[in-house]
Amino acid sequence: MVTTRSAANPGKQVRSANPGKQVRSGRGPIVDAAIGHFTERGYHGTSMRDIASAAGVTVASIYHHFPSKQDVLVHIMSGTMADLLALTRRAAAEAAEEPAARLGAVVDTWVHFHTSRQPEALIGASEIRSLEGEGRALVIGMRDEQEDLFRGIVTDGVESGAFATPYPREAARAILNMGSAVSTWYRPDGGDVTPEQMAERYRDFALGTVRAGA
Repeated sequence: MVTTRSAANPGKQVRSANPGKQVRSGRGPIVDAAIGHFTERGYHGTSMRDIASAAGVTVASIYHHFPSKQDVLVHIMSGTMADLLALTRRAAAEAAEEPAARLGAVVDTWVHFHTSRQPEALIGASEIRSLEGEGRALVIGMRDEQEDLFRGIVTDGVESGAFATPYPREAARAILNMGSAVSTWYRPDGGDVTPEQMAERYRDFALGTVRAGA
């Protein structure tokens, strides 16, 4: 599986705040151009010619890297999910054993990702309907793995008495959904709340949702 990274360029709408991003391959400009267009116009509103023009390459050059526009979308969405899964799993593993600490750590990572890598997050939230066949199954499977991580932490908290919610499954989904929704409205240049501060606020919301310490 190949992960995707966006070019960090303040002059472009597409940007990435991932400090561990890898050196880009020849696909990089194509992927960045596709992310920009998919975010602004949607998958179905974007043509391969649009992507080629924004990337400064020919359409034939794109086909050298991707057999179709669908493959570009799968590459972006599966790569984004792979990054997110790795980050949240690491956060859970490195947190203290207490359920509240583990939940707080994964929520912090979840919200920070959705504020610092908004274009990929928006595509992930809006374009799953555009995926087809094996690509759709791949991304949905990864999304289910992500939900299982959150649900497992919440369930552990309920079983240990740390959380008092009677609805662990729904609580986990609520936390996931309210965190991912941040990507639809958060503006890093238009407010006084940093991604770190936003993550801290949503960590409190999440602990309230599961009734931690009730």
